[in-house]
Amino acid sequence: MTDRRTFLASLASFGAAPLVSAPNPLDMRIESVEMFEESYSYRTPIKFGGSVVDRVTLLNVRLRARNRAGREAEGFGSMPLGNVWSWPSRRLGYDGTLALMRRLAARIRTLTAAFSDYGHPVELNHHLEPAWLRAAAELETPEPVPKLAVLVTASPFDAALHDAYGKLCGASVYHCYTREHLREDLGRYLGPEFRGLHLEQFVLRDPKPRMPLYHLVGAVDPIRESDIARRLNDGLPETLAEWIDYNGLTHLKIKLNGDDLAWDRDRVLAVEACAAETMARRGTRHWHYSLDFNERCPNVGYLIEFLRQIREKSPAAFRRIQYIEQPTHRNLKAHRENVMHEAARLRPVVIDESLTDLESLRLARAMGYTGAALKACKGQAQALLMAAAAQRWNMFLCVQDLTCPGASLIHSAGLAAHVPGVAAIEANARQYVPAANRGWEEKFPGIFVIRDGYMKTGILTGPGLGAV
Repeated sequence: MTDRRTFLASLASFGAAPLVSAPNPLDMRIESVEMFEESYSYRTPIKFGGSVVDRVTLLNVRLRARNRAGREAEGFGSMPLGNVWSWPSRRLGYDGTLALMRRLAARIRTLTAAFSDYGHPVELNHHLEPAWLRAAAELETPEPVPKLAVLVTASPFDAALHDAYGKLCGASVYHCYTREHLREDLGRYLGPEFRGLHLEQFVLRDPKPRMPLYHLVGAVDPIRESDIARRLNDGLPETLAEWIDYNGLTHLKIKLNGDDLAWDRDRVLAVEACAAETMARRGTRHWHYSLDFNERCPNVGYLIEFLRQIREKSPAAFRRIQYIEQPTHRNLKAHRENVMHEAARLRPVVIDESLTDLESLRLARAMGYTGAALKACKGQAQALLMAAAAQRWNMFLCVQDLTCPGASLIHSAGLAAHVPGVAAIEANARQYVPAANRGWEEKFPGIFVIRDGYMKTGILTGPGLGAV
């Protein structure tokens, strides 16, 4: 177990200092931290970023906290260890990166449990994250742990902090981002430009009543019956038309390969043809697409030519594109030539894999990105702070899924429902790993059972993050 002196030395090496603000009677401190895992196989694989994924490991965290009055509550956080997405290493492979993220999780648990100062969860995260990053840097690994993988591994710990705090206050944690709870302004966390601004200005206290569901069309998912080699016959839809009917869909997220322009163009046109036929039969007049290349486009010219061909071949499909997720390499500093100004004049282009801190958001803006994809798997505190910065800069906002089942979907949906400007919700687990949702359908039918294309987010009002 890391002792307090060692822990604070770890913080000091990153320029952080112990909490010194005047005591807030609503503050809490960490009493204990436990973690455990769940593993599930996918009913059908998902392809993105050139990789095919057929399983998931959930990292679950139970964190006990105490407020200054001595009251205790247990917070719960859960998130997939999305190693393929957060650490796409050809050298280490799936098993190698997963094993290292599990080792990192054990270190994060120890560091988090050792921290005993009082604070608000945003404040606690501000002091813990440098230690989490140092723990990753000190792991003996064949290659450095990417910051994105550290954030994903730490996210259920951060979620448990916010969940426990809300429960201690006897309210949804989204009622607990006010100045009464978090006294410091955003200048402390985001720099001088944000002095005088407070988190409560950028977060909704109450969730939006309902939000459209974005359905994923993976790169190997069947669009029509002829695309199916052998049916699963497990009672769930298999073709795109079947899913549209089953969930009443109006929003489709299309995964593209980024290394074959003709294939990418024809994939969108195939989705459009199927959707147009199905929507006409259902009497649906308006629907939308988001496009996700998972940073596989070789350059921005590829994206611009792709959009030109879509507009030429199907003006209707082009009009339905709501936004485009990060089309080129996540390392923005190494690929400064991939500016998005021209592409973003056609449709919003959002930063996703690259978004790991405020610096990366600033750089993305300078390179022409006009939007940001928030993810619960990068941490509740970070997502809220990035949401505040993006709103301040008038950027397009969306909340992205990590094929989150169960409690992790409640966490992601809650984030989307409480950030102004986010118009729709992704929820892919119902397609790929429904086994992990069993039991949750009865508890939250409006979230896990979709029939009219909408998630009933207005029910997300329970204490903490609202899952348990």
